[in-house]
Amino acid sequence: MPELIVPTGRLQSSWLAARDEWPPGAHQDGTGLRLAPDADLDSPAVFLEWVERLQQQSDRSVAVGEERVHATHWWIVEGDSYLGAVDLRHYLNALLLDVGGHIGYSIRPSFRRRGLATWALGTVLPEARALGLDRVLVTCDDDNIGSARSIERNGGVLEDVRTTDAGIKRRYWITL
Repeated sequence: MPELIVPTGRLQSSWLAARDEWPPGAHQDGTGLRLAPDADLDSPAVFLEWVERLQQQSDRSVAVGEERVHATHWWIVEGDSYLGAVDLRHYLNALLLDVGGHIGYSIRPSFRRRGLATWALGTVLPEARALGLDRVLVTCDDDNIGSARSIERNGGVLEDVRTTDAGIKRRYWITL
């Protein structure tokens, strides 16, 4: 049975195995990799520093830097296996309003088509409500049919499909 956990250094080897399933340079939404753009995450010390940054990003008393927002990160795991990630951005900036939305997620390629994205998104929605949000924006690439279905299964209503700097995006709102 999958669960959401706070990112942890103890799953480094499983996380690295999952990372290696992705094509080099592929965007993994919801992982917080942008907090470690050039870091050597193979190094245990560097990996732990990145995990700490992920954990700190939800603390509103800590500045997150320009063009960033506070976010809560979870890893989707089953036992000691890293299956993916989901994050909840506490508020939107201009980029997130256009492209990224409140919630981002990605599933390890070898664990797709098992309902994990639908489950993870649905599990995070009560957390968004607890933050005081009454609706959330969730986006996906226009050609990502699986993600669009996950969003729709969680009550997503399509607002529009637009061309952005990150490609063509489907933008859905979910009322909480």
